[in-house]
Amino acid sequence: MSPITVSGERVTEKRLPLSRFRVLDLTAHRAGPTTARQLADWGADVIKIEPPAALDDEAGGGVVGKRDGSDFQNLHRNKRGLTLDLKQEEGRAVFFRLVETADVVLENYRSDVKRRLGIDYEAVRKVNPRIVYGSISGFGQDGPYATRPGVDQIAQGMGGLMSITGHPGQGPTRVGIPIADLTSGHFLAQGVLIALLDREVTGVGQWVHTSLLQAQIAMLDFQAARWLMDGEVPGQAGNNHPTSTPTGVFPTSDGAVNIAAAGDRLYRRLCEAIGRADLISHPDFADTTLRTRNRDALNAILADYTKTQTSAGLTEMLTKAGVPCGPIYRIDETFADPQVRHLGIAAEVLHKERGPIGVVGQPIMMSGAEQPERLRMPTPGRGEHNDEILASLGFAAEAIAALRARNVI
Repeated sequence: MSPITVSGERVTEKRLPLSRFRVLDLTAHRAGPTTARQLADWGADVIKIEPPAALDDEAGGGVVGKRDGSDFQNLHRNKRGLTLDLKQEEGRAVFFRLVETADVVLENYRSDVKRRLGIDYEAVRKVNPRIVYGSISGFGQDGPYATRPGVDQIAQGMGGLMSITGHPGQGPTRVGIPIADLTSGHFLAQGVLIALLDREVTGVGQWVHTSLLQAQIAMLDFQAARWLMDGEVPGQAGNNHPTSTPTGVFPTSDGAVNIAAAGDRLYRRLCEAIGRADLISHPDFADTTLRTRNRDALNAILADYTKTQTSAGLTEMLTKAGVPCGPIYRIDETFADPQVRHLGIAAEVLHKERGPIGVVGQPIMMSGAEQPERLRMPTPGRGEHNDEILASLGFAAEAIAALRARNVI
């Protein structure tokens, strides 16, 4: 995640920027809930809607584990919980009561499922024309693959990512995070916010949708451009940068570091720092084209030096010389790093049973509004806020009890 700093005039009363919006979250698994979490962290009133326990064959967790596990708890924080059986007419009636005053609906059903349930965009906009309806699917809302179920690793493969990940010759390799799920979730959050901004001009909402496949292809960025613009099919480059040399992983006496010294100026600084000024004008390495052509030979020369240094010592020396570099951490070491601790990317949430626990917080810094540095509430239990939410819609206690008895909630 890349930190984004948004500057602005400081306001006297602190607030979370999205607190005026209500979001109905029908999503499950990971991509859609990532969108909802992004909005919830920044203050939106997100109501997580899921089936009553008796109707859920995944015990609440599905692909992200049990409800009390770290993955599920991290994914669904800062939301309120409501159960609804949307296959029952009464359940849909409650949903549309919520739609009347909501700003956003999020869903990640297959394209045919939401229409069969009668909760698609056209049905929702008839109740509330201002609604922003956000959808994530595996492959898009129409086309030959529209009804296929989507899974992150499938999108990584079909989106080309696995063909350029890993070491040459080792075969396709998945990325170590569910990158298609996460990026599609963040793209949809961005799209929802754009639609909310546009609503301020038009007065009406719209349907915003993306897919795992679209998000994955968008993330190919310069690798896709190499094919689309230059006709070049990128391959695997391992830990080397695909187009910049020397940029990659180099061994040290106690581990390894990343060094990025592409371009003549940085390459000169690197050579001078390690006492090998002769490499600057060496006929095999004198310009960027030669360095890329002779990458393996240059990397071997550099490694002969770096493996005699400690990771910390080499990082300090090259940093002073103005050469981008850094250690390669395990996850625990990442969160122990003083800069990471300073940035506060690890936030805290109060778990019902476990007390204070750490989660990954927001990487976006804003100067004019309250930061979500401490999360407002933990992941809700199934239907934890049923009575509270239904009472706000005007349901009496007896009516709520009747809905519960009929497994509508």
